[in-house]
Amino acid sequence: MPNSINHIEFIGITGTRPGSETETAAPDGPVVQPGYLQDLALAHEESGFDRVLIAHSSASPDGFVIADQVLSRTSRIGVLLAHRPGFVSPTYAARKYATLDAFHPGRVALHTITGGDDREQARDGDLADKATRYRRTDEFLTVVRKEWESAEPFDFEGEFYTVRGGWSAIRPEPGAIPVYFGGASEDAVRVGGKHADVYAFWGEPLAGIAERIREVRAAAAPFGRDPRFSVSLRPIPAATEAEAWERAADVLRLTREKAGEARKAWGWGGDKKDFAAARGSQRLLEYAAEADVHDKRLWTAVAKETGAAGNSTALVGSYEQVAEALLDYVALGVSTLLIRGFSPLQDARDYGDLVRLVRAQHEGAPLVGAGV
Repeated sequence: MPNSINHIEFIGITGTRPGSETETAAPDGPVVQPGYLQDLALAHEESGFDRVLIAHSSASPDGFVIADQVLSRTSRIGVLLAHRPGFVSPTYAARKYATLDAFHPGRVALHTITGGDDREQARDGDLADKATRYRRTDEFLTVVRKEWESAEPFDFEGEFYTVRGGWSAIRPEPGAIPVYFGGASEDAVRVGGKHADVYAFWGEPLAGIAERIREVRAAAAPFGRDPRFSVSLRPIPAATEAEAWERAADVLRLTREKAGEARKAWGWGGDKKDFAAARGSQRLLEYAAEADVHDKRLWTAVAKETGAAGNSTALVGSYEQVAEALLDYVALGVSTLLIRGFSPLQDARDYGDLVRLVRAQHEGAPLVGAGV
């Protein structure tokens, strides 16, 4: 089904200290450095990003506090606040998000992360298997929406949650807090198709993204839903293609030197095999095994080196070439581009030119989805 994209949403990623959220450097200094967080958030705002992702792990600082800090220290940019169902009751989580939205209207989104690594989940005391976690996520999002939308008290009886007379005095405007959803397994597509306003993919080749869009749309159709789509990529642009590949070589060298140390600092363990259970990581590794470069310039070497720990595929080329490659995803029906670099603060500032170039090219020649 063709899908005209009127606005391309750009999302970056926050970190609370230098060296965080990158494979090429070990985090440096205290875990929370307010000045660095502010600089990074403002850099994204000034570069024209719509939101910044506040990621989640079993070792991360509290995301709700970070979200409030980002929103209070900026004037326009929104947050995509990641949340793992299972640790906070859905009624309370719904009110936490609604409270943030009340103080910062229209600037808050929920990113649902069910969790793909059993060992990482266990660090927070969650011993449920993956299939169970997705059933729990389904119930969690059902209750969250009821808490946001119900003007009258409601009851809910499920496998994981029971609510009697649930009701919230604080409710967002309808659609004010969009639900983003990530996951590549069959269970993820089933649950995400039911609940997601925006379904997020890691940076696969174009054919893979087209396939995944078809799968999610088919899962969403029985519920009358028409989700938007996001792709996460790691642009490495430069003035010329040759200079970009020189940068990419430096990124790979630093990744080989620093990635293990960085994973330990993030609380993820030192073994890149830790991520092998996640279907999204498996897909990236399968593409990496096929070739280092897919399509025009999708580079998979960092994914191969790190075990596809998170979004780890890059677009390498001149600014114009990377913009063209990003717009190829938009042509498939992708409306959100989550991009982050390997030098987070420097790249957030540098990406302003890329954001403007993509939007200018898109507005100058509107793209229509290619029948996916």
